[in-house]
Amino acid sequence: MSGKPRLTYLNGRGRMESIRWLLAAAGVEFEEVYLETKEQYDKLIKDGFLLFQQVPLVEIDGMKMVQTKAIMSYIAGKYNLYGKDLKERALIDMYVEGISDLMQMILMFPFSPPDAKEKNIESIKERATNRYFPVFEKVLKQHGQDFLVGNKFSWADVQLIEAILAVEEKVPAVLSGFPQLQVFKTKMSNMPTIKKFLQPGSPRKPPPDAHYVETVLKIFKK
Repeated sequence: MSGKPRLTYLNGRGRMESIRWLLAAAGVEFEEVYLETKEQYDKLIKDGFLLFQQVPLVEIDGMKMVQTKAIMSYIAGKYNLYGKDLKERALIDMYVEGISDLMQMILMFPFSPPDAKEKNIESIKERATNRYFPVFEKVLKQHGQDFLVGNKFSWADVQLIEAILAVEEKVPAVLSGFPQLQVFKTKMSNMPTIKKFLQPGSPRKPPPDAHYVETVLKIFKK
């Protein structure tokens, strides 16, 4: 064991991608194990590695952690990306939960039937521009700082830049009415750890394709 966190998931984004983002933003190198068959997944359950029979699985500091939010809370706390006090943590949690609601639509998009894809892109655009992005535009404008909480880089900033880039893949001009978020995107994308993660050859995964969808359905079929 090298001491690096070990991530077990499929070779694709899914629920692990936000964890990859957070580790990368914290400057932490990690190893990955990719599930390719239902047998591998069933063995993890049989061996007692998956507390609730679900991945992501992250092995870190001698723990076998499951449940995405618990994993990310731990990483954020460990690497000082979780605010300076309870009030800042509460704000970070609120922002992260909101962004997660938007990301859920993006997570499910590849699994929508072909005739529903256009409608679902419209739903993502509507939700992003009317419900979620206006919140962060207002927050950044009101306090005039580079980061969402406490003028310090946090888990919330990482989640937001991930969401912005994921929505832009579907709706390229989505930030056209959000000048503060445009500035935020540029600043975040140029932070050394994030810039490195956005380069070709990094652990960042490409948008899900048909092969990824097929693998997910094969591994998790009942």
